[in-house]
Amino acid sequence: MKNKTAFLSLLITHFSLLISHAAPTNYTYNYDFWEEQVASPDAYRVSNYILGTSLGLTNFLDPQGLFVRENRLYICDSGNNRIVLVEVNEKGEHVLVSSVSSVIIDGVVSPFNYPMDIFESRDGFLYIADTRNRRILKLDRDWNYISMITRPDDESLDAFVEFEPLKLVVDFANRLFAQVRNVNKGLMEFDGRGEFSGYMGANEVVFNVVDYVWKLISTQAQRARMELFVPTEYNNLALDNDGFIYVTNSTGTGTDVTSTTIDPVRRLNAMGQDILIRNGYEDPIGDIAITTVTGNSGGIAGPSRFIDVVAFDNDSYACFDATRGRIFMYDFQGNLLYAFGGLGNREGCFLIPVALDRMGSALYALDSRSGAVTRFDLTTYGAKINLALDEYKTGRYESSATVWEEVLKMNGNYDLAYIGIGRAALRQGDYERAMKYFKLKHFRQGYGRAFQLYRKQWVERNLWKILVILGLLLVVPPAIKYSIRTVREIREA
Repeated sequence: MKNKTAFLSLLITHFSLLISHAAPTNYTYNYDFWEEQVASPDAYRVSNYILGTSLGLTNFLDPQGLFVRENRLYICDSGNNRIVLVEVNEKGEHVLVSSVSSVIIDGVVSPFNYPMDIFESRDGFLYIADTRNRRILKLDRDWNYISMITRPDDESLDAFVEFEPLKLVVDFANRLFAQVRNVNKGLMEFDGRGEFSGYMGANEVVFNVVDYVWKLISTQAQRARMELFVPTEYNNLALDNDGFIYVTNSTGTGTDVTSTTIDPVRRLNAMGQDILIRNGYEDPIGDIAITTVTGNSGGIAGPSRFIDVVAFDNDSYACFDATRGRIFMYDFQGNLLYAFGGLGNREGCFLIPVALDRMGSALYALDSRSGAVTRFDLTTYGAKINLALDEYKTGRYESSATVWEEVLKMNGNYDLAYIGIGRAALRQGDYERAMKYFKLKHFRQGYGRAFQLYRKQWVERNLWKILVILGLLLVVPPAIKYSIRTVREIREA
């Protein structure tokens, strides 16, 4: 009897797991041309959770940072003043490698104090934003101390500002870029020796026109009480495979984020200029339906607020929204591929989302309230979308169109599949087909370009016909006129 009960229990558990992995678990959607939310198959699904207890440690407490390099996952367990290193083995299991809470400097143990971020450079050095110790540490792979960056002695840094590094990256030239609390002049830049070399990529100053006019006519005392017109601060940054830096903005009301002044996400070149492409129906701003709490707004009004970003090899990128706990995936043109996630205790949702990174195509999302890292893996549907983008980026346009057609079989309402087929046709010189697919989904920019090239192609192909007709129009009427006149003269003679 006991054996029967155990067998049935095992069977029920196994069957439940099969159902949970087979059925959609997250509401995934996109926006169409009319800015209406359209449901779609899941592109990502939860495959695993990482908790402190699952690693044999105490629970994570208010974790704030996450970084992935190859098969290594670093978790900044900020509330516990430690950094946890996890590796993914060949079986896909998450194995604890180390938990580090201090570093030895000149023979003295120096504990971490609320570390908020960590970065492993390509040459294997670790850089830690040890926030409440007001320092950036440089360590080797074995956690041995090498050097430290503290508050630079520079007049550009306001006297009242403490040096509290929050997020950081190190580029291919070993330049370190840090987002520092209360510094709104851009990212602080340090050279390979740790010397401060200036700021990079400051936000534009944002102001309301009414406030600006009011400020002009106000007294000095009134102006002193008003909010200053100052640049907004970044709240996170990430490095892509080309060495460009993606940044997310921390500020924005509904009118700001949907305007052209505030960009929730940017891609900065070495000069600090934003080179992010924005050719989608809407700019990459997250949710479009933000003014009410109805529909799929998650019961929350207001704009999305990106708090992290991660870039992929094909120049697509994912942004993590703190407002509704959603992950928005964009392609290299700025088109929204899909969005998923939400706020709550359900699978694939978050309480307080804080950080996002990837390991290959898998996404890792960190929740500071639950203290959990959620791993999302691609579904077949998501993998096909990625493959279509990859094929297009590598110049295999016919193959890209074929994959987009497979995507359409899985989701006939997917606008980007039509646009993807149109783009592939455009690259192949089949402008008439491109126009057809662009027109189906009201993609005016693509249709205008295809029509322009189609018109040029038509003229080139039919130029000889045009010349013949023009020639006939120039030659035939005078010849007829001459013939008539000659005949008339003969008759009169």
